[in-house]
Amino acid sequence: MFHRFQRFFTQLKVLLDAVVLGFSFGAAYTLRFWSPRFLPYEVKSPWNNTLRILGTIVVLYPAAIHAFGLYRPARIRSFLDDAFGLFKAWILASMALVTVTYFLQPVRYSRLVLGFFFGVSFVLVVAERYVFRRVLQAFRRKGFNQKNVLVIGAGDLGRRVLGILHDHRELGFNVIGVLSRRPAKVGTRIEGVPVIGRLADLPGVMGGGVPIDQVVIALPLEEQGALRGLMAVLSESTADVKIVPDLVQYVTLSGGVEEFGGLPLLSLQNGPLDGWNGVTKRLFDLVLSSAALLVAGPIVGGLAALVKLESPGPVFYRQERMGMDGRLFHILKLRTMRQDAERGGARMAVAGDDRVTRLGRLLRRTSLDELPQLWNVLRGDMSLVGPRPERPVFIQEFRRQIPRYQLRHKVKAGITGWAQVNGFRGQTSIEKRIEYDLYYIENWSLWLDLKILARTVAGGFLSRNAY
Repeated sequence: MFHRFQRFFTQLKVLLDAVVLGFSFGAAYTLRFWSPRFLPYEVKSPWNNTLRILGTIVVLYPAAIHAFGLYRPARIRSFLDDAFGLFKAWILASMALVTVTYFLQPVRYSRLVLGFFFGVSFVLVVAERYVFRRVLQAFRRKGFNQKNVLVIGAGDLGRRVLGILHDHRELGFNVIGVLSRRPAKVGTRIEGVPVIGRLADLPGVMGGGVPIDQVVIALPLEEQGALRGLMAVLSESTADVKIVPDLVQYVTLSGGVEEFGGLPLLSLQNGPLDGWNGVTKRLFDLVLSSAALLVAGPIVGGLAALVKLESPGPVFYRQERMGMDGRLFHILKLRTMRQDAERGGARMAVAGDDRVTRLGRLLRRTSLDELPQLWNVLRGDMSLVGPRPERPVFIQEFRRQIPRYQLRHKVKAGITGWAQVNGFRGQTSIEKRIEYDLYYIENWSLWLDLKILARTVAGGFLSRNAY
């Protein structure tokens, strides 16, 4: 029964995509030829050619969507993953469409119609998919389109799985029961779900009156030896089988499953800015730092003149810091201390530090001394947002004292960061600072970067803890 519903929803998705694609092409055609005054043209594209292009579109684009697996059932796939998959499908299909229209057609078709279509269709199909997802989730919350799920494992890992499934009812997972390796748990309830048997009872449960659509195996490491017997039973059924490895306790920093030569690899520790994420963040930094440098250039010039007038020595201060992957670079700041400030060795600034000049105290309190770091961002040494870079001489001590300290170097250092806008800079708790830095890395998104920059501009430049 469930698989019939799934085929129906897949067919409905294909039909809706085709309708939206046809509407998008009509909208693009109308927009192009609506007003000769706005967009002049000599002659409209002939109808027979237009219909051929439309027929190609309603076949080509769904085929590309199918090629990227976006018609396969994936309840746990996020909407952003869907949108990015559609974007890749659109690039592939659009390149194919251009090839068809410009090299295989006897008459070249209107480039503006195709250009309008690419943009309009992508936006409308993404919107259609979003609405479809929300409607389907609403139905699932009401008990429709449910998948019957059996959870194998009644320990901490199984309890965690049940809690997640309970919190996400919009996914439509109906947990019919749990199998435990301990006989004493049979007949009890975990997270409101009954423990209906032991592992040895799996054949009877799978062959019982309630069809099982999905089995989730959540066994501790010491029980992984039971997998061979469990899979021998499950291979005789049509249920989807998922396994939650008892390694999630060790997963940090965007861990997940990767593929290497067809071999699945479980990544326990990985940076969040690999692939497209890194490209997106770098483009974000380049655009904003370039604009900020244009605005801040005259300000830095004026402040540099004041620094030179107040005390002898260089205007800018270069200092070695540790950045992404432990690479060293030289940070650039306006000088705020006397020229001989580190004659006795490196030490962190403290409240009332007599090495800081009068102008330097103002620059530090307002963070204006850090404006030259925009050049570090433009060069690629730093990012606008990230953990604040530390000096190598202090890092060795921090690494010995604070667990997971080195993980903050999985991303580029930033001019501002999540710890700074929450008040942790200067002589504040280094443990709390690392806690906030790791939260930023594990939850990175462009939206979080924008939020941090907005808070920095609104009030983060001023700090009681900047000495």
